[in-house]
Amino acid sequence: MNRRQFFYSRKLMGAATAALIALTVLFVLAWQALPDGRLRLWFLDVGQGDAILMRFPAGEWVLVDGGPDASVLAHLGHLMPFYERELELVILTHPHADHVDGLVEVLERYRVRNLLLTGVKYDYAGYERLLDVAREGGVKLLYSSDGVDYAIGRSGLDLIYPGTMLRGRGIENVNNSSLVFRLIHGEWRGFFSGDLEEEKEVELLTGRAVSGGARAPMAESGAGEPGGRAPGGLDLSANLLKAGHHGSKTSNSADLVKAIGPSEAIISCGAGNSFNHPAPQTLETFRRAGVTVRRTDLEETIEVAVP
Repeated sequence: MNRRQFFYSRKLMGAATAALIALTVLFVLAWQALPDGRLRLWFLDVGQGDAILMRFPAGEWVLVDGGPDASVLAHLGHLMPFYERELELVILTHPHADHVDGLVEVLERYRVRNLLLTGVKYDYAGYERLLDVAREGGVKLLYSSDGVDYAIGRSGLDLIYPGTMLRGRGIENVNNSSLVFRLIHGEWRGFFSGDLEEEKEVELLTGRAVSGGARAPMAESGAGEPGGRAPGGLDLSANLLKAGHHGSKTSNSADLVKAIGPSEAIISCGAGNSFNHPAPQTLETFRRAGVTVRRTDLEETIEVAVP
């Protein structure tokens, strides 16, 4: 073997070694990304906004809201396997910019099977763009007013509010059009209420204007006392509460927190935000109720793993 052949042989061997290492890394990453039989939730650090990514035990992916901009894409790219480009369900709680704008970017880059929303009428270009992209992409639109809960494997979404038809209707305070649901997985419950404010939280407690599914008896949750049924007969109990309206003082009333009875609350808000979220009143409500508080402005993205 002459000198030229020797170096050419070494070059081929180096390329083969590099290719083998790359394949090994890809295999390890793919293996680590396989479903592990647990429900996992990530409360994404998207600044002053909401975005929650969920992976169900069999591998289905669900995204609740998308935050105020395209930063949600970086989180999806980091948490989802590189080969996974499909979301079983996207949920829009309400069409304010800090919840909807990132979803436009998601629908343009991922295959989304279903989009769940209230269909409230709201004059905002980002919302209109989301609906256009959904229709153009063949996404199935599901409306909360249909009164049908959503099952994902052995888990499910218990749709609680709104029970009235909002599709095509305007509402003075669009925060109060927020889709409210419980995520149910075995004995575990999570409570999600978008930006619903206290005046409508009362309706959850009294049982007014809730969806038909929420009135049906539910299995007892794993949440401890004092959580349980609200005075209106609804089972609102949950182990985890996604704090309403980024921890604002206009949400998270003491009565609602008592009815839910969570052991943990997650607050999604931006560091140094101009709204001063979370409000001191909200933090005090959680303290008095013995609720552990976690915040994206302090911890960045928060992961919760449910057995």
